[in-house]
Amino acid sequence: MKPLRRLATLAAAAGAAAASIVGLAPAANAAPDPVLASPYLYQWGGQTSASAAMSATGVKAFTLAFVLSDGGCAPKWDGTRALSGSDATLIKQIRSAGGDVIPSFGGWSGTKLGAKCSSASALAGAYQKVIDAYQLKAIDLDIENTDEFENATVQDRILNAVKLTKQKNPGLRVVITIGTETTGPSTWGKRLIDQAKKIGANVDAWSVMPFDFSNGGDMAAHTKSAVDGLKNQLKATFGWSDDVAYRHSGLSSMNGRTDNAGETVTVANFKAIRDYAASHHLARFTFWATNRDCSGGGECSGISQGKYDFTRIVAGYTG
Repeated sequence: MKPLRRLATLAAAAGAAAASIVGLAPAANAAPDPVLASPYLYQWGGQTSASAAMSATGVKAFTLAFVLSDGGCAPKWDGTRALSGSDATLIKQIRSAGGDVIPSFGGWSGTKLGAKCSSASALAGAYQKVIDAYQLKAIDLDIENTDEFENATVQDRILNAVKLTKQKNPGLRVVITIGTETTGPSTWGKRLIDQAKKIGANVDAWSVMPFDFSNGGDMAAHTKSAVDGLKNQLKATFGWSDDVAYRHSGLSSMNGRTDNAGETVTVANFKAIRDYAASHHLARFTFWATNRDCSGGGECSGISQGKYDFTRIVAGYTG
């Protein structure tokens, strides 16, 4: 996600260089699904209090952004913060309140692990450090920057790393989040999906970001068209039925004004998108970001809305 959304290379949330960090045990058995309905949250600017959002909306899970490269193959939050520290504290707070998290690797800005790690095994090792630090149930790989997305070598490295990571962590779920056209995945997105099948990467959910289309328009309609296109690509590639393909599909919208002038996702749009997601039992329904989920400009959405309007809609999503 770009400037407004993914400029959160100054983003974050998670912590600890090993499972030895006190208080980072997974949430109890009743903990929510961190993949299904988990708005993005980052530790830069805007509203960064997870507990305030949880109390106000009932939301139970967050996608924490972003894990990046430290310049080499070591994972750090925003590429600068060690896995221990404020991000670890945030995860502890969310879990103590009955919630859970799914860290996101990548985003638009910053240096990416997929490009810096020299091999699939090295990249899998970087993923593993974060998994072990927080005893994770799921990870999100946000592959949108051209260094990772529009690069066949790096795409294959990421997919092979996913395969290795899933072999080592039975039960771990992996989400891959990519940009999209209004009709569905681009040529590079289609290649990524095709290669996942060939490599046997076993990706659990494919999520598109249906915004930044340049010309505005009906964002609910654009979103439905983009996700339908994703479903069709998954169906063709994996031989799934429509229902199964939808259940492996997801979306990550953006609240209010997007990075493109004239393009806006209204609260009414987002409710319609939620209804569409529920009708097809999408695997993932989220947006960028709870930090922006307030009225007006600055760190907010750029539109007139109630505080946490979008987060509340996500909180009510049950698939």
